[in-house]
Amino acid sequence: MRINFYESVVIINAALEDNQIEESLANVERIVKENGGEIKDINNWGRKRLAYPINKSKSGYYSVYTFQAPSDSIKKIERAFRLDETVIRYLTVFMDKEAEEYFWKNKNKAKEEKAAEAAPVSEESKPETEKKDSESKD
Repeated sequence: MRINFYESVVIINAALEDNQIEESLANVERIVKENGGEIKDINNWGRKRLAYPINKSKSGYYSVYTFQAPSDSIKKIERAFRLDETVIRYLTVFMDKEAEEYFWKNKNKAKEEKAAEAAPVSEESKPETEKKDSESKD
């Protein structure tokens, strides 16, 4: 039993209340964990308009799950998605080694950018052009 890296896009019916959507998202996490998966990242995109109507729905709540799981558990996970009435569409994709490396590189880069934005900027760390602009305004 080999553990692989996967990414699943799950579309939840957007006609549900916010608390029902949260319950459905928690259910998706539970399904992955119960089948031996370990969730590495969750990216909630929110309510988006669908490209075409699905079951008479024109919008859906998109969520992307990146996880590691045994290869034989994907069928069980997808079956659980199919049986969940709140999930209107799903797509699970195997991520090869290059895609996994790209994912981790971008995730670390995003963390570094957030940390840099949160850190206060001092006059000494500003580039010379910004120092001159701030001096001329004074």
